[in-house]
Amino acid sequence: MEAYQDMFQLQKHPSSAFARPYSSEFYNILLLEGSGTLSVDFTDYAFAGKIALFTSPYQHLCITADTDFEVDQLIFHGDFYCIEYHKNEVACNGLLFNNIYKQPFITLNDDEIASIFDKLRRELNQNEPHSEPILRSYLQLILAIASRIKKREQQLEADSKLHPVEQFRELVEQHFLTQRNTPFYAEQMGLSHSAFARKVKKHFGKSPSQLIQDRVILEAKKQLHLTHKNIKEVAAALNFEDEHYFSRYFKKHTGISPTHFRDKVGISIVADLSMR
Repeated sequence: MEAYQDMFQLQKHPSSAFARPYSSEFYNILLLEGSGTLSVDFTDYAFAGKIALFTSPYQHLCITADTDFEVDQLIFHGDFYCIEYHKNEVACNGLLFNNIYKQPFITLNDDEIASIFDKLRRELNQNEPHSEPILRSYLQLILAIASRIKKREQQLEADSKLHPVEQFRELVEQHFLTQRNTPFYAEQMGLSHSAFARKVKKHFGKSPSQLIQDRVILEAKKQLHLTHKNIKEVAAALNFEDEHYFSRYFKKHTGISPTHFRDKVGISIVADLSMR
């Protein structure tokens, strides 16, 4: 087991430090206040004001802004805090992290999360015994507060009339393992291919093909991180012809091979528990 200092860090950077795409084996929580454009896995999101941004291992992040501002970055490894293992306490997986259908940040109206960052920084600087469980508790508190905010944001959206293009999300969840061509989904929704692509892009901020690819890659990451399946078995579970084609597909969309991803991110304790 690595020392927690290698798996949990809190750092400050200028936003210009993220001018080029950044990715790592860590989960990231970034606090920032300013305006500009966030690019996460090459999808752009405009932001303004105070936000908290959440990215998962080997997502690509880039920040573009007219003026430089400070970014408070908390990074943690899945071995320090497994978001899937703790899903009963904090259901942030698929909400804050790995939510391919929604913007990857929340708007902050107060300094509650920032104040916990300050407590984390003090705890890290003190270097006292028993710091690790305290840091983990603060992290869980941040995730709980942020999840509550995200759920409120999504509830406001749900209270308005459900957009008809949301059907595409349901179709992707049902068919992404076997149907990866957009004409199938356009036909299911009774739309021409051009109208379908335009409506999906406007609603989700991503093209239909990108959303399908994102869903396949998300499932691949889950299989690599949450199971003991070998690469050939993961490829078969995702309906790829063979592990070589799967490896090329995974590397094309993440920049790393499935083997490298697993080596760096590790296999979750959830995989061991599922075998009992």
